[in-house]
Amino acid sequence: MKKIVAIGNALVDVLSLIKSDSLLTTLNLLKGGMQLIDAQKMQEIVDSTQGLETKMVRGGSAANTISGLGCLGVDAKFIGKIGKDDVGEFFKTDIQSNNVEGQLLSSDLYSGRCLVLVSPDGERTMNTHLGAASELQPDEVTSEMFGNYDILHIEGYLVQNHSLIWRIAETAKSCGLKISIDLASFNVVESNLSFLKELLQKYVDIVFANEEEATALTGKSAEKAVEEIADMCEISVVKIGKKGSFVRSAGETFVIRTSAVDAVDTTGAGDLYASGFLFGLANGFDLQRCGKIGSLVASKVVQVVGTKMSTETWNEIKSEIYA
Repeated sequence: MKKIVAIGNALVDVLSLIKSDSLLTTLNLLKGGMQLIDAQKMQEIVDSTQGLETKMVRGGSAANTISGLGCLGVDAKFIGKIGKDDVGEFFKTDIQSNNVEGQLLSSDLYSGRCLVLVSPDGERTMNTHLGAASELQPDEVTSEMFGNYDILHIEGYLVQNHSLIWRIAETAKSCGLKISIDLASFNVVESNLSFLKELLQKYVDIVFANEEEATALTGKSAEKAVEEIADMCEISVVKIGKKGSFVRSAGETFVIRTSAVDAVDTTGAGDLYASGFLFGLANGFDLQRCGKIGSLVASKVVQVVGTKMSTETWNEIKSEIYA
């Protein structure tokens, strides 16, 4: 089985159950919104939620994907940056519990976190402070990070740091790795369009995108977009939610259908699809089977709140893969 390494933002979601929405008003936060915050605002929110019921959950797109691969039995590693604090230690311990080696660089900044304020009606207001996660520098990326690995999976949010992601791709390619990237979000694609296209054409082998990201990249609908993206790389994957996905390579398109499930939370579905798909590639399976495994893993994670599935669920997934 091929070995896979991922690089991305090391983040932890810190969920606090607030007693009323008046706290959101006090903090000048838009209910249900999502925003980037600085260290001062982060500390203000932390101070205001002292004493509330709080839960920490490991986050980050690439970290979700590589953790899924670790749970599936792939020899896996995650590269990122954390602070010297409890949040960073939680992230490190969590990925290790998923059989993932952590090559985590250290920073004097706070570890990256998303402070999620959960209203009594369940609505989530998200406030992200990247902190240490955003401090990874191009000169910290070395060929030793990628030695003995076969595939590198890159989190698309890193595209916003052009010099960093160029160094990552250039170094990984020089080490002989295949490069996979998840496009992250349509607004990231739109604001980095020309750079992203150049990156895909020069370095990337496997692209994961949802409908919105694929349209932002190509200006076309999912079925046409998967063809245009495949002209830039070896394997193109466009996910179309509960309808399934399109996979294209070498002039052939595979249509992957999904089974109907009762979804309770779609958080991380795309990240875990990538886990299943890359697991298939690591085992040398054909693309149709890779897509089916991706859909299988995604269908399981939407049936739980968050991205963490039980050992029993992972065993069920493995049983279905080899059934």
